[in-house]
Amino acid sequence: MSMKYWLCKSEPYKYSWDDLVRDKVEHWDGIRNYVARNNLAEMKVGDQIFFYHSNEGKDIVGIAEVVKEAYPDHTFTPKPNAKGELKNPWLMPDIKPVRKLKNPVTLAQVKADPRLQDMSLVTSMRLSVQPVTPEEWQIVLELAGE
Repeated sequence: MSMKYWLCKSEPYKYSWDDLVRDKVEHWDGIRNYVARNNLAEMKVGDQIFFYHSNEGKDIVGIAEVVKEAYPDHTFTPKPNAKGELKNPWLMPDIKPVRKLKNPVTLAQVKADPRLQDMSLVTSMRLSVQPVTPEEWQIVLELAGE
C-alpha cells in the first residue's frame, strides 16, 4: 500500500504550526464532521500532511506525518443511546512535524493555479481534513519553492 497525502486545517490561534513543532507529537482531535472523520480513519502511519492555517493566514505552512493511526477522540463524551450503549464515532490520529515549507503557499496561490482547480482546498473549502493527490502534492511543493 502506498503512502497517501492529506491536508489538515487549523486556526492558528487554536493550534498553530509552531504549536505542533513545540509539542513534537500531537493528536489531531476535535473533528466533528463525518467526511473529515472518514478521512482521519483512512490515514496510515507514514502518510504526509500539509498543515494549513485557516481563517488567519490561509496558507499551507508545513508538512506533518502520521505517527499513530486513528483511535477514539478523548475530547468527545458520548451519551448513552436507547440501549444504554456508549458509542464514540469520532477519531483522532497522532501527527508530528516534518518540516516547515520554504515559502508558505497561500489559498490565493492555490486558487490561481489551473493545475489545482480540482484540489479539495478549492472545491471543498470548509472540509477540515482533505485528501491530496500525489500530483497536487508535488505542485504545492513547487509553489513553496521546494
